[in-house]
Amino acid sequence: MSDTPDKPTSYRDAGVDIDEGARAVGRIRDAVRSTYRPEVLGDIGGFGGMFALNTSGMTEPVLVSGTDGVGTKLKLAQLLDRHDTVGIDLVAMCANDILVTGAEPLFFLDYVAVGRLDSDRMERIVGGIAEGCRQAGCALVGGEMAEHPGVMDPDDYDVSGFCVGVVDRAAAIDGSTIAEGDVVLGLASSGIHSNGYSLVRKVLVHGREEELSLPRIDLDGKTLGEVLLTPTRIYAKGVLALVRTGARIKGMAHITGGGITENLNRALPPTVDARVHRGAWPKPPVFDLLQKAAALSDDDMYRTFNMGIGFAIVVGAADAPEVAALLRESGEVVFEIGEIVPGTGEVIYG
Repeated sequence: MSDTPDKPTSYRDAGVDIDEGARAVGRIRDAVRSTYRPEVLGDIGGFGGMFALNTSGMTEPVLVSGTDGVGTKLKLAQLLDRHDTVGIDLVAMCANDILVTGAEPLFFLDYVAVGRLDSDRMERIVGGIAEGCRQAGCALVGGEMAEHPGVMDPDDYDVSGFCVGVVDRAAAIDGSTIAEGDVVLGLASSGIHSNGYSLVRKVLVHGREEELSLPRIDLDGKTLGEVLLTPTRIYAKGVLALVRTGARIKGMAHITGGGITENLNRALPPTVDARVHRGAWPKPPVFDLLQKAAALSDDDMYRTFNMGIGFAIVVGAADAPEVAALLRESGEVVFEIGEIVPGTGEVIYG
């Protein structure tokens, strides 16, 4: 018996469609170009993204980078066949992280792995990434679409990426000057953002898939699917506008996995605590729904989810009113959520 096949076996026969890949690149070209800044050199399709770093006015420019993914929120997007918002989540998770240093996001690269390449779906995914980059003010200078037949289910995909920004070393924000009496300002989140979705799916989605498209009174008339897929807010516009005014920002924190409890503490020196007042801002109704469904305590909720605060800024008490006003002028919803007290670098509630 011969081992020679009766006919050639193509790459497509093995599960990788090169032609569909070319179609996908063509369909995302305009979205990618829409993110370009003047520093971008070259065009989509090159082997490497080129960016001319302009550090004029900086004494000691420092590059700041961050990488992340979207996590199991992607499973909800796949369940609802809505793929145009998860790219915003991806950019937000990276850009908001580097923003806490005062860095301006410059460029972004993505990696999209799929079981089977679908150019229409890829256009929606990358279109969301491009929208996130436009919101963050950074250029999408490159990426990778990888087809993994036999490793991933045909309709499955995962996304990850990284963002690079720059800050003058002398102007970098590191929390070291935070002191007793300072004020904590909280910037409103758009909802759950992109953390805790393994728990969210377990208690709100599994076995209730048919309810995801039904408007709910307890969600202000929105559907649960719509609320759960609301993309992560990107804070770059407002925060960078504030930084450029020369406002005396002492520390910042991106409230992601671990909630306020395990993120705001990362901005604190070891001699103080941040005392946060839980009733100082309105919680989006989805958190009450989630807490009831999971039977979690308040402490567990605040160390798992953002609870309506997606970004925190620490400033001196005398500067707080002006800083809050400047952020509101940029479109942010701002609350005074706490103050700095003597301690050991923890978040406490009172």
